[in-house]
Amino acid sequence: MQDKQAVIEALERSPRIIIPLVKEVPEAVLRRRPAPKKWSAHEHACHLSRVHPLFFDRLDLMLRDPKPRITPYNPAADEPEDALLKMDLGACLDRFARDRETLVGRLKGLKPADWERAAEHPEYKRYTMFIMFRHLALHDMLHAYRIEELLLKPEWD
Repeated sequence: MQDKQAVIEALERSPRIIIPLVKEVPEAVLRRRPAPKKWSAHEHACHLSRVHPLFFDRLDLMLRDPKPRITPYNPAADEPEDALLKMDLGACLDRFARDRETLVGRLKGLKPADWERAAEHPEYKRYTMFIMFRHLALHDMLHAYRIEELLLKPEWD
């Protein structure tokens, strides 16, 4: 059974978990990468603000097109390697919170049938509106977990 309300609540809660977590990370650690080509806490946080336009576009596409095709997003291939490091963290966190509020408002307005709308996605055998936004909620927590790992890394004390 698909619990749309649980997904909406998870998405609504994410900024209240992630933003304070990011603010806990000491300045000396914030931009520090754990290994070459691995993201810092700053990059994980900024990335979260960058994905909303993608999901707004996908939502619009799936609502208007009877046979939508989703284009995969790969930030490592689609952006310069240091793009996220150059972003203003405070502005990104503000944008994440604002865009998430807008997204949650839109999701609350969806009809039950909208959640079942399907799209072709080359990386998945099945991709519905429900899967897409459950994926986003899980994506939030994956990046939050990575930020917390970096925050708590003992060898950085």
